[in-house]
Amino acid sequence: MEFEEVLRKRHSIREFREKEIPEEKIRKILELSNLSPSAGNLQARKVVLVKNRKTKEEIVQASLDQDFISKAPVVFVVCADVEESAAKYGGRGRELYSVQDATIFASYLQLAAISLGLSSCWIGAFKEEEIKRILNLPKELKPIGVIPVGYFAEKPFKTSRKDLDEIIIKFSP
Repeated sequence: MEFEEVLRKRHSIREFREKEIPEEKIRKILELSNLSPSAGNLQARKVVLVKNRKTKEEIVQASLDQDFISKAPVVFVVCADVEESAAKYGGRGRELYSVQDATIFASYLQLAAISLGLSSCWIGAFKEEEIKRILNLPKELKPIGVIPVGYFAEKPFKTSRKDLDEIIIKFSP
C-alpha cells in the first residue's frame, strides 16, 4: 500500500468484526511503530497489549463507557515513560518529550495497522489513574492513548478537514 493511501484510509473506527488478529500482524505493527522518532533517541515510551475481555471491559469503564473498545480483538495502551525522559531532559522531558515520544509511537501504530488491513481509533478520553490501576502500571508510566485495533465492521466515513489557509500562519520577513 502506498504511503498516501495509508494516510487517506486512516479513519476512526468504532465497530470491529469478531476476528482475531494474527500474532505476526501484531508483531509487525509493533516493529513498525518502534521506528518512530523520539527525543534524544531515548524511546521513552512503552505499550501494553490487552486481549483479555475482562480487562478490556474495565478499560471501557475507565474510558467513559466507550463500549466499542471491548469489541476490538486487541487494545494497545501507549504510555510515556516520564522518568526515563526526565533523567536526561528534566522537567521538559517529563512534561513534554516523553508525551511526544508516546504520541508519535501511537500515530505510527495507527498507520502501521492501516497498512496491514486493520483499523483503529485513538482514545484520549479516559481516567488516567484508573487505567494505571487496571494495568498495574508503575508510577513512571503515563497512559497517553488507548487504541483499539481490529478489522472494521463499519464503513469508514470521510471526515472534513480544515482548509490549508486555516492552519497555515503566514509570517512576513
